[in-house]
Amino acid sequence: MNAVVALDGLIRERRVWRGRPAALPPGAQPTGIAALDAALPTRGWPEAALTEILLPADGVGELQVVLPTLARLTRQGRRVVVVAPPYVVYAPAWQAAGLDLAQLSVVDAARGDIAWALEQCLRSGSCAAALGWLAQADDRTLRRLQVAAGSGQALGFVFRDRAALANPSPAALRLEIERHGLRVHKCRGGNPPAPIAYARS
Repeated sequence: MNAVVALDGLIRERRVWRGRPAALPPGAQPTGIAALDAALPTRGWPEAALTEILLPADGVGELQVVLPTLARLTRQGRRVVVVAPPYVVYAPAWQAAGLDLAQLSVVDAARGDIAWALEQCLRSGSCAAALGWLAQADDRTLRRLQVAAGSGQALGFVFRDRAALANPSPAALRLEIERHGLRVHKCRGGNPPAPIAYARS
């Protein structure tokens, strides 16, 4: 007997349950980039989850993708932590982007401790968002960060080299910064949309 015919019969007889995808409700964490919000299933960042942002090189405008969200969170009196940024955090530029600097913390960590420090911040429950640049991160490390973001109810952002696309990731959202926009490679709750035009200043 043909396996497809047998399965169809079982479904018709209601002996096998067939799930249907449920639309995710809109989240409460808009990205601040209208085109990106419109393209994502939750209309914003996945809540209490890890977002991986892949880069051709550090300093290509990756912060512009998250600054609107970080500014909104700090203006709400919520803590944002930056772990071991590759460049000095220039406070006047962050303030000009709308961040309340009283709610911004910068954690210095040795290269080998960045993932651990980021995990502690995400898990703490005291941060609305934590972000860091990871030169090396395996699946286990990313999974720990994903779990930490969930248990601490925080937005986690990791910036990585686009070479990491060759490996799978447990992150709920995986974006790549391209020359003229953003490409979603993975998103919780739906199929990745077409590339998104986005002009960075």
